[in-house]
Amino acid sequence: MNNTTLTKLQFEELKNIVKDFCVSNLGKNMIQKLLPSSNIQTVKNRLLETSEGKILLESSTVPLQGIVNIDNIIINVEKDGVLSPEQLSNVSDFLRGCRKIKFYMKDKEFYAPTLMSYSYSIRELENVEEEINNSIHNNVIDSNATKELKRIRRLIENAEIKIEEKLDGFLKSANNKILIQDFFVTKRNGRFTIPIKSSYKNQVDGTLVDTSSTGSTVFIEPSMVSKLTAELMQLRAEESNEEYQILCYLTGLVREYISELKANIEVIGLYDMILAKAKYSISIGGISPDINDYGYINIINGRHPLLKGKVVPLNFSVGKDYRTLVITGPNAGGKTVVLKAVGLLTLAVQSGFHVPCEKGSVISVFSHIFADIGDDQSIENALSTFSSHIKNIAEIIKETNKSTLLLFDEIGSGTEPNEGAALAISILEEVYHRGAITVATTHYGEIKNFSLKHSDFQNAAMLFNSDTLEPLYKLSIGESGKSNALWISKKMGIHEDVIQRAEHYIKNKDYNYNYVSKNKIRIEQEITENVPYENYDYNIGDKVYLTEYKKSGLIYKPKDELNNVTVLYDNKFMEVNVKQIKLEFKASELYPQDYDLNSLFTSFAERKLEKDIARGSKKALKKLQKARKERQ
Repeated sequence: MNNTTLTKLQFEELKNIVKDFCVSNLGKNMIQKLLPSSNIQTVKNRLLETSEGKILLESSTVPLQGIVNIDNIIINVEKDGVLSPEQLSNVSDFLRGCRKIKFYMKDKEFYAPTLMSYSYSIRELENVEEEINNSIHNNVIDSNATKELKRIRRLIENAEIKIEEKLDGFLKSANNKILIQDFFVTKRNGRFTIPIKSSYKNQVDGTLVDTSSTGSTVFIEPSMVSKLTAELMQLRAEESNEEYQILCYLTGLVREYISELKANIEVIGLYDMILAKAKYSISIGGISPDINDYGYINIINGRHPLLKGKVVPLNFSVGKDYRTLVITGPNAGGKTVVLKAVGLLTLAVQSGFHVPCEKGSVISVFSHIFADIGDDQSIENALSTFSSHIKNIAEIIKETNKSTLLLFDEIGSGTEPNEGAALAISILEEVYHRGAITVATTHYGEIKNFSLKHSDFQNAAMLFNSDTLEPLYKLSIGESGKSNALWISKKMGIHEDVIQRAEHYIKNKDYNYNYVSKNKIRIEQEITENVPYENYDYNIGDKVYLTEYKKSGLIYKPKDELNNVTVLYDNKFMEVNVKQIKLEFKASELYPQDYDLNSLFTSFAERKLEKDIARGSKKALKKLQKARKERQ
């Protein structure tokens, strides 16, 4: 199944909801790996498992609580590691859970024959469980695990008693009273010590083992118990060695049955996942729909699995009387939610999840489900939104066959409307001929019209409340979306003539191209065009075309008595007869009303110098005087 589609349709979010109903990580791990199946028999089996799980949950309590995940323990064993007492206790707890679930399933053949049959694969391994329980209690190796361990621990106990008795004598001695900080025996670093005042530490014959955080107390092991302590250390080493031997033995026992344990893990994880699906079904009032593999979908009062609270139910059908459904409607009217609901409900069923619909609903199993929903604009590839969609659709078309569900959101949008509509229709035709079931949303009237005329296409509309101007989030199949834009415009006060003319244009496309005859600008333009060149009074700043030079210039001085004007051309001033020029633009058309036209004919430096002189700049006056001297 396409990963992009799973993401677009929020399949992971749905799995996370179901995962929360698991009682162990075994089930959670299975749901995490779960993918929709395209095999109809597998889908039927998955749905049956969920249905049987619901029956069990509604009639009794399934004993799955307390089962632990021993996957990591198995990995440790396979790497030749030695298990700790706690890990071995977990193995024992797991085996006890396996026994309980197998015993529970024993008489459930009538209610849940499929789930009961899975219990045959569970190996009870009572010998392993018993050996672990005999050797380990409360995550600690029991003294009765072996005779040798029992003997060693008895000797350790006797040695510790002797040491404590001698140290008690030290505490009770009047000669030692002044030396002692606290009158009790304490263990430090595994050794028996007496708290001595630090100022007297050199007066006590023994080994300094530790010092208090303040430094006021030292912990000394008196030399009188040194020999006994050495014996104790030796016994403890023997104890550790014996404990290690016990752990090695029990780990070897687990290793011997590792394949059976793996099989048990698989079955228990499967039970946990199935019962999580069943709990989810109960929580949403889910049903197991009828399924097929020929593309027929009929959703009765369905809901999007991720939507909470009060939701307008969805009634939807495709694949029986038509294979392509074109949905129109207002923005934020629910079109995209319909696409996502249809897609996610289909993915859910193919994964064995019950769905929030009424009985009688039908879902088809598909080999491919593709969704082109939302904006996949890629900055890295410099793709526009339109390019991104088309790239996605191009890849979708390559994979499309007769077992494909396609979900297109606003197909053909993001480009010039006529081209977009034509391209969308062509794409819908192509995937139709490839055998796909297609659901597409659009705003284009051309697509609606095409769908209306195609015998295997059907239109649908998201309904709209004409009084409140709000979407109803209801899908009406067999109905094209009306022009909500015109309705809203009318409600907002646009004149009826404008609305009627818009409706006429929608149907006939014969637009009115007549222009206003009394337009002021047009009248002035016509007057200018009809005036002979020699009679037109050119003004400073007018842009004219010099016919001899075939280039433009600017009028510097208006027409004189000889019909000559001065023109700035190629940074030079020249006199030209009006018969040799044509008006291109009036100065009033080129520059603002208060624009200083003289600035067109002087450089920035000259204009700055004039302004500086006008404001009495001494620097500017000196510059002017210098220029005069140079000319003299």
